[in-house]
Amino acid sequence: MTAPTLNPTAATAPAPGVHVITLVHGRRTHLDNLLTGLEHSTLLPQSVWVIHMNEPVAGLHSDRFPIHELSLEDITGLPLARARNAVIGLPASGPWVFIDVDCIPSEHMLEYYQAALTAYPHDLHLGAVRYLPEGANAPGWTEASLQAQSVAHPLSVYRGEPGDEMEHALFWSLNFACTRAVFERIGGFDEGYTGYGAEDTDFAFRAQDRKVALRVAEAMAFHQYHPTYSPPLNHFHDIISNARRFHQRWSVWPMEGWLRSFAERGLVHWEGTTLDVLRTPEQEEVEACFNTARQGF
Repeated sequence: MTAPTLNPTAATAPAPGVHVITLVHGRRTHLDNLLTGLEHSTLLPQSVWVIHMNEPVAGLHSDRFPIHELSLEDITGLPLARARNAVIGLPASGPWVFIDVDCIPSEHMLEYYQAALTAYPHDLHLGAVRYLPEGANAPGWTEASLQAQSVAHPLSVYRGEPGDEMEHALFWSLNFACTRAVFERIGGFDEGYTGYGAEDTDFAFRAQDRKVALRVAEAMAFHQYHPTYSPPLNHFHDIISNARRFHQRWSVWPMEGWLRSFAERGLVHWEGTTLDVLRTPEQEEVEACFNTARQGF
């Protein structure tokens, strides 16, 4: 895809029925860049809903579209699934575009989603994500600069062409869209998952179970850098808990690469249907997994 440059005068009237939802905890600079990207869209959103997790609303405003804010609190951690499910109770009909707060939408993202949802209104649509290095989102960025500095995720080679059906196991919740009816048919996100890991794969598996196809969308977003760990030992307990929940439901293990890495480090016993914690990683072990490549994935 040829990356268009940002053009503040290019946007038309808001696209009927296209609403954007994003979840946030901290990351204010990332959120501001996301909103700036939306302000330069060739199709403006009908509305933007910002769901704050364990933080107050921020009094956000845009001259180009209405911004609504909600605040959800959870003493056990970030209520990611509950925040996404808040879409069901919002006074706005679909379709909905879900975009991670770390992402900057491309100029044509909403336009491509609108076309995909018009062609296949009963399906789930997965946009593309390119990853930015540290500093690429500094003031003065343009879509051309984001395109030039970003890289594709290695798994993107399995996506196929726009409109193609794709494997549900490849679903990632950074950038996707569906109608309210499809979201409700899938059943939303399982709020029994806590923190990081497997909740989006579970969502996709339930979509497959309910005969909702997953399709490739050309809608592009650029993921802003934040530190990552490989494997993510910083999310060790969430991953173990969520993996067990996923296996109980689907009889297969998610996140196999991470579980294998945990086992190789002597942190878990993982065999067949068994996943037992042997010990908790030391802080030094966690820090040793910091991704020095700084690719963002």
